[in-house]
Amino acid sequence: MSMSIQHLRGTAALRANGNGRASLLTIGFIGLGYMGSRIARRLARPGFSVVAFDRNRRKAAELAPVGISPVSDPRDLAHNADVILSCLSDDEAVRAVYDGPDGVIAHARPDALIVEMSTVRPETSRGLYRAGKKRGIDVLDVAISGSTPAAEQGALTLLSGGDRDVFDAAEPIFRAIAAQWFYLGPSGSGTTMKLVVNALLGVGMQAIAEAAAFGEKAGLERDRMLEVLAQTKVVAPAHAGKIAQARANNYAPQFPLRHMNKDFRLILEEAATLQAPMPVTAAAQQINMSEAAQGVEEDFSAVVRTMELLGAIRADRS
Repeated sequence: MSMSIQHLRGTAALRANGNGRASLLTIGFIGLGYMGSRIARRLARPGFSVVAFDRNRRKAAELAPVGISPVSDPRDLAHNADVILSCLSDDEAVRAVYDGPDGVIAHARPDALIVEMSTVRPETSRGLYRAGKKRGIDVLDVAISGSTPAAEQGALTLLSGGDRDVFDAAEPIFRAIAAQWFYLGPSGSGTTMKLVVNALLGVGMQAIAEAAAFGEKAGLERDRMLEVLAQTKVVAPAHAGKIAQARANNYAPQFPLRHMNKDFRLILEEAATLQAPMPVTAAAQQINMSEAAQGVEEDFSAVVRTMELLGAIRADRS
């Protein structure tokens, strides 16, 4: 087991430095988008020392007031971090950060821990795990379930794959950013579970959009209908907040539509590989793609408005 994992087992998140004294465990965070920036802020609170990198240097610099130090590139971050977390946009971004002679794997400490949190193909997670093992680096795929408010509140759900003892030892990190965390199995299991969860999230939002448009078309008063719908047992908690957004015609991105569009693509590609039929998901993706094609940065709940417009219920409320 790596030294970083052994130090995480301690409640104070301390490690021994070169002169034998105890110092804070250094966490490196890569990717400061909607979710990453909020998770990094949470990690700065419990007493970890946090350094961060983003291709947009302004994003890293903006975190300096909360005690997070920007670094110039992933290689520099890897040299300085005991634990490396990343939350990136897609598989290509993950490979660009971790692979190759300038990548994190090549420059991370042999006893480091990598917690990769992006929504990517399970095989991408497994490839990263194998590459880490060759250098004595522990790797977990820890997919995130939850939107930006949950990230701000430390109320995320984490879905993890990798070695069980590494997962157990990483609890001090999980506790700082999440309300619950689950071990799913070997490497790739966390990202697989994330695709399962997001299939339900996206299809459920489409079903709500269709049902709401139907009710409004049938003469129900929109605001009252959505208010009542959000309180019924058939609506999941994750969707109830989206209905509240729709009531206010507020589609500011908490989970951007383009991200759901990407996740639908990953889900259906994986399903095709497994020969697992997902006709409802495929249909939901088509509506999602038509909305995403507008090029406006909005929340995935904007499909509610899309279905209203398709039903010619009223003009665009934006």
